[in-house]
Amino acid sequence: MLKRLIDIAVTLVASPLLIPLGLIIALLLRVKLGSPVLFTQTRPGLNGVPFRLIKFRTMTEDRDASGALLPDDRRLTPLGRALRRTSLDEMPEFWNVLKGEMSLVGPRPLLMDYLDKYDREQARRHEVRPGITGWAQVNGRNAISWEQRFALDVWYVDHRSFWLDIRILVRTIWQIVKGEGIAAPGHATMPPFTGTASRTTKD
Repeated sequence: MLKRLIDIAVTLVASPLLIPLGLIIALLLRVKLGSPVLFTQTRPGLNGVPFRLIKFRTMTEDRDASGALLPDDRRLTPLGRALRRTSLDEMPEFWNVLKGEMSLVGPRPLLMDYLDKYDREQARRHEVRPGITGWAQVNGRNAISWEQRFALDVWYVDHRSFWLDIRILVRTIWQIVKGEGIAAPGHATMPPFTGTASRTTKD
């Protein structure tokens, strides 16, 4: 309950800054990419319950001759790269926080397709609300392997506390300033998760 109250309080206090900045970003995206300026996608939340994640759009909808979307690195625009580097593309997720679908701190919400690829331990990352930032994001972000990332997520689930959340929020600011771990080598973000071969997937 305390965590939820802090999520709401911080979001409301930050709103006078978030709203004008968000409007400026939306205008820039409208000029550079056109409509829509927001990207929405169904993601698993607490206990794997689906919700609609909201972010600023950072990629074009360019497709090849067969109609398939081009690879992420070819669709990611310079403005999109800047938004991702500074994590400003995540700003609309504060609305998800206000609605109770996300928290400021928690494991990042990934794709619905990954749910049946987690092993039992990895699936424990859904025992808490997903977050805008998390323990994995301040310990390598996208530059670490999926297995390392999930291990960090589960560690957070087992050790979460008020002071750990404060530590993560402070380290997130430093991580953004450094601009490290934005993408895995050779990828615009991270390669798709296909499962951990050395473990048995959950039933």
